[in-house]
Amino acid sequence: MLLSAVAAGCAATLLLGACGAQNDEGPSGGVEAGDPVAGGDLVVLQTGEPRSLDPAALSNTWSHQPVLGNALYGTLMVNDVDTFDIEYKMATGFSTTDGGTTFLLTLRPGLTFTDGTPLDAAAVKFNWDRMGDPAVGSTTIRWAGQIAGTEVIDPETLRVIMRSPNPHFAQSVVSSGLNWIASPDALGKGQAAFDENPIGAGPFTLTRWTRQDSIELAKNPGYWDAPKPYLDSLTIRTVSDTNQRVNAITTGAADLASETNWASLKNVESAGYSYEVVPTGGGQFIGMNFARAPFDDERARRAVALAVDLDAVNTAVYNGEGQVPQTLFEENSPYFSDIELGRTDPEAAQQLFDELAAEGKPVSFTFLSYPTTESKTLGEALQAQLSAYDNVEAKVDVVDYATATARSGARDFDMFISSAVIQDPDSPLWMAFHTDSPGNVIGIDDPELSAALDAGRSAGTVDERKAAYETVQQRLVALNPGIWYYRAVPAVVMGADVHGVELYGLGSPLPEEIWSTE
Repeated sequence: MLLSAVAAGCAATLLLGACGAQNDEGPSGGVEAGDPVAGGDLVVLQTGEPRSLDPAALSNTWSHQPVLGNALYGTLMVNDVDTFDIEYKMATGFSTTDGGTTFLLTLRPGLTFTDGTPLDAAAVKFNWDRMGDPAVGSTTIRWAGQIAGTEVIDPETLRVIMRSPNPHFAQSVVSSGLNWIASPDALGKGQAAFDENPIGAGPFTLTRWTRQDSIELAKNPGYWDAPKPYLDSLTIRTVSDTNQRVNAITTGAADLASETNWASLKNVESAGYSYEVVPTGGGQFIGMNFARAPFDDERARRAVALAVDLDAVNTAVYNGEGQVPQTLFEENSPYFSDIELGRTDPEAAQQLFDELAAEGKPVSFTFLSYPTTESKTLGEALQAQLSAYDNVEAKVDVVDYATATARSGARDFDMFISSAVIQDPDSPLWMAFHTDSPGNVIGIDDPELSAALDAGRSAGTVDERKAAYETVQQRLVALNPGIWYYRAVPAVVMGADVHGVELYGLGSPLPEEIWSTE
């Protein structure tokens, strides 16, 4: 099977970051959940409004649209967030016998979309090939781009040929839109028609989408894994402000919410409500664009990194409750090396700003911000700190999610929030920093770094992988790709009557498992 002996051997120790998971009873000590019961409606809060319901336009992480994608399309496979073991859903296997050069994806027989057409190997091929096409503009191209080709063997079997060997590719499928398969017939009718009637094989179907307001979903009576889903309906709303999400949960206006803020989780817990967090390493960093001025000059990147006081940023953005990554991996990881990600040195920063100005290159840039409270506050905190220095100017440009996604994909930014949120290290680090990765939006082109990432991907032992990722850490420190400011918190918060919440990947809940005692 795909999960290699290497991953299986190290998974128990690769629990990177803090876990604030609570049980179904929650800290308020509610009634024991017991067996699932059918019925009920759930109001779910997501943090980002989708530009389309096409799975190629959705992102399968806690900070985007995971419940929506899982609800409409179901999942091929999921992983255990502690061990990374693969569990199959609509797929029955994803195996390699040649070290990840090729895979065989096998499907459950008889799967159908809600329009009656087959969810078979040809449908998966159509979706995966499409997501890898740059003309489609899918965020999933970062993962789908690793696929060189696909071949239908029979209705339940798809052969997948990789551009280069990757024995860990199942983790990429799990955490991306590759996990969501839509009806090729429905997609062929165009975006407008598809958004009116998206066709998947998930536990729920669309009733109505009122843009910038709500997405209403009803139980799919033909779902393959009956008697799931347990709920009758879902209403999904987009709320970008963390305080509003907390208030909605604590007042009963919402039942489940994705969460991105450590301070908010503490507030939720203090109010007697439950939450679950996926343990991770790495985190979010303020990425600087290598492809254009001012950050095509390493001195400019280093100057800004040295100038920023991350403890002050943490206080401004997260009330001091965030976790600032000190090293790429936590000490309990087999890949940990005591290599400091960054430091603050105002004097050295000013010297670099002055040096660049003397050459006619004063540092001036714009921070491209998401519309969330945290992102806007982060940009303002950076701007305020840098205003204390000479020969540097920072501006903040707040845009909506769709614009931010499009501009980051086109590398049309100076500074932008990026991330390498680590479970198994291969996918997030290769995706963010390899020269050949379409997800390398900051434009790093460093042969030594890329070679180390390739070595970490193909290595056969934990020791070999550790050596490769030590080189990765050294090169990242030398290159200054960005400012690591926040250990990510892939989390969901639950109301008192919500049970059965299961997360996979990067904080992606399975709506078919959720039930309510309300």
